[in-house]
Amino acid sequence: MKAVVLAAGEGTRMRPLTANLPKPLLPVAGKPFLQHTLEALREADVAEVAVLVGWQGHRIRERFGRGAEVGLSIVYQEQEERLGTAHAVGALRSHVDGAFLSVNGDVVVSGGALKAMIAHYAKVGGPVIALAEVADPRPFGVVDLDDGRVVGLEEKPRTPKSNLINAGIYIFGPDIFPFIDRTPRSSRGEFEITDTIRAMIASQDVHGFRLPGDWIDVGRPWDLLRANAALLRPLKGTVEGSVEPGASLVGEVRVEEGATVRRGSYVEGPTIIGPGADIGPNCYIRPSTTLGPGAKVGNACEVKNSIVMASTHVPHQNYVGDSILGERCNLGAGTKVANLRLDEATIRVVWRGAEVDTGLRKLGVIMGDDVKIGVNASIDPGTIVGEESFIGPGASVRGNIAPRSRIF
Repeated sequence: MKAVVLAAGEGTRMRPLTANLPKPLLPVAGKPFLQHTLEALREADVAEVAVLVGWQGHRIRERFGRGAEVGLSIVYQEQEERLGTAHAVGALRSHVDGAFLSVNGDVVVSGGALKAMIAHYAKVGGPVIALAEVADPRPFGVVDLDDGRVVGLEEKPRTPKSNLINAGIYIFGPDIFPFIDRTPRSSRGEFEITDTIRAMIASQDVHGFRLPGDWIDVGRPWDLLRANAALLRPLKGTVEGSVEPGASLVGEVRVEEGATVRRGSYVEGPTIIGPGADIGPNCYIRPSTTLGPGAKVGNACEVKNSIVMASTHVPHQNYVGDSILGERCNLGAGTKVANLRLDEATIRVVWRGAEVDTGLRKLGVIMGDDVKIGVNASIDPGTIVGEESFIGPGASVRGNIAPRSRIF
């Protein structure tokens, strides 16, 4: 079975992390996000994949080429206008010639789950929608099931009938394309796959399949932390770089080629220390942390449950917890990132112009690329710092800091 991956979005919901980098290339658990999806498809015995690309699509083509690195045959389709998921699937019709697996490019799912879904399709012989159960289904399409068949699909309901949602993964046959061609534009001006599926339900059986294992929708910046933790869980530790005497690696820690872990460092897995990274001396790296190529964590620093991207420095007496730091950032000596409210309530952030409850008890900072921070600055929980900002010595920041801000 062939597969299509929808990865053409501009990633505006992931700003500031996607100001310079397309969302499919955001680093998670030591690899570009899209690579995890492609590897899951390979594990599900898919051999041929068509990837729909858009903004900065050339960078995705350059990164994965024809797919040899991930053991797949990959072709690409450019989507010049982003007009909804149905439009995206329809744009790939020339790349499929039978039943095909369609995967949204912003979900985490295992190869085993995809393989089980393909087996279910072979059993029922008709279109299949992957389903996931979530605590709050209101931001998703909520599915109504009857004896395994999808009999209703309501997009973003105020009062959901269940916690079972459309997981953004489908198996369709070629008969999906006439339904897509008849799908009208929604009130948002897009061609919605939910409208296409409703039309299918009226004329044939559409089957639901509950995904086993982890399923994560990475639609907001802090969702990357959940994805990172889930994808690090099966990590097997290896040492390809240098670990000095007196450094401790506890659990599953991968030290990649050219990385150095200096004496006195204490690193708990699952953790990835990327190629050329420099760790220590005398620092503490806690679980579910990914340090990118050329990253630096120096003396008397602690980093926990975080993604520190390429060439970013956390060099002296710093604390960074439950955070994402973009590329080429630098924290001044003594800078601290707070990740827990004093009242221990869930963290609220200013996101896309509105205050949003993340549902997380701990969340530090989401930081864009090329941010420079002076000594002894402090960053409150749930702060978003736009790319190329400058935060001066001793400054205290909170909320949403616009790109290229200067704060003293």
